[in-house]
Amino acid sequence: MLIALFPGDGIGPEIVAQAKRVLDALAIDGLTYEDGLVGGAAYKAVGHPLPPETLDVAKRADAILFGAVGDPDCDALERHLRPEQAILGLRKELGLFSNLRPAKVFPELAHESALKPEVAGSIDLLIVRETNGDVYFGEKGFRTTADGLREGYDIMSYNEAEVRRIAHAGFQAARARRGKLCSVDKANVLETSQLWRDVVIEVSADYPDVALTHMYVDNAAMQLVRNPGQFDVIVTGNLFGDILSDQASMCVGSIGMLASATLNGSGQGLYEPIHGSAPDIAGQGKANPLATILSAAMMLRYSLNLPEQADRIEAAVAKALANGARSPDLGGAMNTVEMGDAVLAAL
Repeated sequence: MLIALFPGDGIGPEIVAQAKRVLDALAIDGLTYEDGLVGGAAYKAVGHPLPPETLDVAKRADAILFGAVGDPDCDALERHLRPEQAILGLRKELGLFSNLRPAKVFPELAHESALKPEVAGSIDLLIVRETNGDVYFGEKGFRTTADGLREGYDIMSYNEAEVRRIAHAGFQAARARRGKLCSVDKANVLETSQLWRDVVIEVSADYPDVALTHMYVDNAAMQLVRNPGQFDVIVTGNLFGDILSDQASMCVGSIGMLASATLNGSGQGLYEPIHGSAPDIAGQGKANPLATILSAAMMLRYSLNLPEQADRIEAAVAKALANGARSPDLGGAMNTVEMGDAVLAAL
């Protein structure tokens, strides 16, 4: 079993190192690693955010453990050379279309949420976000209007096959949880969303055991604050899912706690924390590695078929928090390595 390690930029190397320590502690037979450069680190080294050598490692790997990309030094580059193109390129080249972002409050952290503890404590949801289409992959560019004004454009589009496969992913996730799926769109104003809703309804015929509801994205954003406990699984498009999953992260207390998986049709996946590269704290030992450690647990569960080991990691994170482990984003003073030590001690 080959894991590609792509630490990337900012705090990426620090947090991936802690996740690897936890994986090593499990002593899984046959687990091997290969490193690769991505993002700004890759651009500075070889002139491209996703070098061919890195892509080769990714294609051969059973799973990818990814840190973060984003470097202010690269902000002025042409768009195709910016660090973020690494993650978009991997999604495209590997067909990674189904992004799973769980959000669940650890009881010890309910008071860290921006919501009332009794509201935050009800959060136990999964956002299934389509990640291979929408405005991020549609035609885009700049042009001049007839009256001489500069105009930027990004085309939002989905075809029915793209919607159908992510709808199946959403229904299957709901079937494995509490049997409720909320499809989020903007069908009242967007033709793309109308197609989305129509296809999701068609797919629902295959899942009579799953209760399907629909919600406009603006209402969904409000409901995540008002009554987040109503949600089990949310399935939505790339743009809406990007925004709602970040909102969900603050509802549970810290963006440093949320893991994610992005899968293709064969089960190969890219696993990463959702928080980004945080260049303002890079190298200072302040980064919370728990989202990356929890991403490693998702990797064991979804791509490597090792659910027992995944359970061990998740239980160790819960125990470490129950024992008082807190990084600065959680109101504590433990550094990145000390947070890793706390999880290892709890394994």
